[in-house]
Amino acid sequence: MLFVILGILIVLSGFFSGSETALVSLNRYRLRHLVKSGHRGAIIANWLLERPDRLIGLILIFNNFVNILASAIATIIGLRLFGEPGIAIATGVLTFVILIFSEVTPKTFATTHPERLAFPAAFILKPLLKVFFPLVVLINFFSNNLLRILGITNNFDNTSVSAEELRVIVTETGKLIPSKHRKMLLSILDLEAVTVEDIMIPRNEIIGLNLDDEWIDIQDQITHSLHTILPVYQGDMNNISGMLHIKNSLPIIANKESQKSDLVKVVQEAYYIPEGTSLNRQLINFQSNKHRIGLVVDEYGDIQGMATLQDILEEIVGEFTTDPANSLTKEIHPQQDGSYLVEGSVNIRDLNRTMSWHLPTDGAKTLNGLILEYLESIPETSTSILLNDYPIEIVQVNNNVVKTVKISPRLINNQID
Repeated sequence: MLFVILGILIVLSGFFSGSETALVSLNRYRLRHLVKSGHRGAIIANWLLERPDRLIGLILIFNNFVNILASAIATIIGLRLFGEPGIAIATGVLTFVILIFSEVTPKTFATTHPERLAFPAAFILKPLLKVFFPLVVLINFFSNNLLRILGITNNFDNTSVSAEELRVIVTETGKLIPSKHRKMLLSILDLEAVTVEDIMIPRNEIIGLNLDDEWIDIQDQITHSLHTILPVYQGDMNNISGMLHIKNSLPIIANKESQKSDLVKVVQEAYYIPEGTSLNRQLINFQSNKHRIGLVVDEYGDIQGMATLQDILEEIVGEFTTDPANSLTKEIHPQQDGSYLVEGSVNIRDLNRTMSWHLPTDGAKTLNGLILEYLESIPETSTSILLNDYPIEIVQVNNNVVKTVKISPRLINNQID
């Protein structure tokens, strides 16, 4: 009879040990999903985990009670079978049995299959907690006060994650999320670290309407424009008059009696963006202000470039246009030896995205700026440098600007990604 009782106690010890590990090992995000779907076991398990101190207190009360009782019974059995030496024999055998059958095995199973044990166990632990609630509260009172004396505060809300932790979660999802969707999610997390200055169209590449031009030239530019919105300025880009929606100008262009003053009437107020604005903030600003294009200005109010909603969206989903005006094919020329001739004015982020390269993006925005920043001087033609393990040769320099460079494949032996 004692052997039967001892066996039952060992099974109970394994149940309580495994239940604790299973409940703690539950994926909290999947648990919340199951709770929303109405899973009864998940609902009870979530209720128990809202106060983990009470749950652990309950389990430890029963686990220690069962183990101590099992030890007492094993001692009685040892005395009856072997006399006084039986105490040592019973202690050694029971330690081995509890370690294998009540600790290692159930906890290993609970770690690998937490839901299979946690949800059924929750149906048993909940009524036990209600029955023995006063005892659990008493034990937790002493335990929590001891922690408070030691300067440790209880924080039961440990489900929040940082951006870096969320990045790790997305990266390690494996086949649960398609590769393309995973890249999009990671790109969304990167929006906080990227500013409009990183993705804007540089000022010297902005195509706009100069009101100082002849009316016939303005009409011709509007007629052949590849863009739906054009900035309008007077003489200099810093003297912005506003933004012109091409569709609003078509009736004016169609009217042979129209004049430049008629066009000015349909020019709308320009929208300005500080150059240090992060992309996630600007995405919200575009939405709240009902704009999809803005002029980027520095701290002095001078125009630095132009950013569009499309540019931000492409940071998330990648290129989704075949517009030649937005392609880098004109700036990148593959060579027979595997190298590339690249224009110095190309944006580094666009270059990295197009070529799957890893040139630094935390400083200068263009390839020319990156090289000048690295050398801290104006290079001469045929100067060679090794930048982030990429061999780069200066091919052409004009007016203190690096016009063309030759970039060879990255040196694999030095690559660390």
